Amino acid sequence: MAEKALRIQRARDPSTVRPMMLAIAGDSAAGKTTFAAGLAEALGTNRCALVSTDDYHRYDRAERHQLSITPLLPKANYIDIMEQHLQLLASGQPVLKPVYDHATGHLVRPELIEPREFVIVDGLLPLHTKLARACFDVTVYLDPEEEVRRSWKVRRDTASRGYNAEQVVTELAAREADSERYIRPQRAHADLVVRFAHVDGRADPPGTPLSAELLLRSTIPQPDLAEILDSRTTGLVHLRLARDTDGRPVDSLHVHGYGSPEDGAAALAMLWAAVVDPSSDVPDGLGRVGPSAHSLPLAVGQVLLLHHLLAGAR
Repeated sequence: MAEKALRIQRARDPSTVRPMMLAIAGDSAAGKTTFAAGLAEALGTNRCALVSTDDYHRYDRAERHQLSITPLLPKANYIDIMEQHLQLLASGQPVLKPVYDHATGHLVRPELIEPREFVIVDGLLPLHTKLARACFDVTVYLDPEEEVRRSWKVRRDTASRGYNAEQVVTELAAREADSERYIRPQRAHADLVVRFAHVDGRADPPGTPLSAELLLRSTIPQPDLAEILDSRTTGLVHLRLARDTDGRPVDSLHVHGYGSPEDGAAALAMLWAAVVDPSSDVPDGLGRVGPSAHSLPLAVGQVLLLHHLLAGAR
């Protein structure tokens, strides 16, 4: 189905119960799974289906090694099948999705995905093609500081994917050209761009939570945060007018992770009440980065996406 035809079908057929579709794109270990898990917990697993486009890898880990290719390469993935499945999900129909086991590097038994009220899609290439992009209501690109992403990848892959640190560093070098050519261009197609990074000029002690910059593009209606943020929050969350990579003005929301947990919780509660639901508390899973650790910048990004998903569903 062509991109325009898909949009027409979704707009004209009110009898079709279709989900709100969210894409979370980014390079390996950019935080996509963590971002998606917090959203799914907040929405409720009975209302939300999770899909990874990395399940559409054409080759398993051993085959990629033999072919000397990376999983970032579009031809190393069944992009056409991914597009078909996204169209079906966007139209409210189930799919039998392939499954790639990241722990073993094997392709395993497929699983049935039934579209629910919300479908959250994350992976390396969900925004690679025009047809795939046409399936989504909201899109986000995770763009952490490269030093941060590399440290996250080493920690994750050595802990849960069977690599040692030297192998991960070698893999990062092998993937760089494909990252530059295929992954990072998806940033231009996102409604929100989230960049986790250290704050320039600050000598924070080790272990200080990262801060983040969130670019809120006018490709979708964004909440008027200038009317929401006040003196109680501007020390941790503040809005600036910036220039996007194409030179266009864009709202840039800065969220600092170095504040006290109490101040962070107060700022998050105020934002939640203003843009999501003033009658309920902030879900505990938002911003979770460990069993007992939370990130204010991550939670703020998740709150903004929940605003878009819930507003679209209404």
